[in-house]
Amino acid sequence: MPTTLQNTAAPAKKDPKLANNWKTKSGDDLTDAEVLSMPESEYMNDKQLAFFRHKLTQIKQDMHNNAGETTEHLREDTVVVPDPADRATIEEEHALELRTRDRERKLLKKIEQSIARIDAGDYGYCDETGEPIGVGRLIARPTATLSLEAQQRRELKQKMYGD
Repeated sequence: MPTTLQNTAAPAKKDPKLANNWKTKSGDDLTDAEVLSMPESEYMNDKQLAFFRHKLTQIKQDMHNNAGETTEHLREDTVVVPDPADRATIEEEHALELRTRDRERKLLKKIEQSIARIDAGDYGYCDETGEPIGVGRLIARPTATLSLEAQQRRELKQKMYGD
């Protein structure tokens, strides 16, 4: 019995009160709602590109700060604990923290690639189809390189063929 993919992402609602706010602000000062309220004809204009560059840079800075905190946290918790259960708990917490930092390390690479795409003028467009990815999807996932439809096709292929 064939099944069809449902597009579960609801279209972003545009707030008419914010429709022209973006014209008087710099890209760094725009909010997600203001960027969403921009007309489609303004897709990936200079202000949107500045907004996403700022967003990506902020995420990158937060990750660097978290990495520094992890280093300090791991140094502080190196005391010798005689109880094996306590020691195991501390080691498990360390392993979880290191796994999180490893994921962030991989995300940092994607952030760098996204910033390079902004510089190249390719940001916001699907790698496979060349169509706009969409502001709503980019706000939710600033490192996205595929449109929602292309991503769904890729995931379906991976599920079918185990790629």
